Amino acid sequence: MRFILKVMTATLAVFVSAYIIPGVSVDTYVTCLIVAVVLGFLNSFIKPILVILTLPVTIITLGIFYLLINALMVIITASLVKGFQVESIIAALLFGISVSVINSFLNSFIDK
Repeated sequence: MRFILKVMTATLAVFVSAYIIPGVSVDTYVTCLIVAVVLGFLNSFIKPILVILTLPVTIITLGIFYLLINALMVIITASLVKGFQVESIIAALLFGISVSVINSFLNSFIDK
């Protein structure tokens, strides 16, 4: 049950972020769900590998490069999911930050 709630909060975070960030569009609610699942999968399996490989650059930039890795995950998700479009790296960066903030806020209610 907890897993389903977390997926639904991630879906809601994707929907709200796509609505408020210009340059990001999602066609349907089902696409929001697919984006949330694919983004969660990429963040769980691919992102840690990229973080380890780019650790020196991340340290030199005092963690700013980590935001670019997050944007890269969004761009990869957009290339994998039909119906999810991201127009620029700036839109992907803002979308990734927005999804993270909204998801953290919503998950704070689930974890209590």
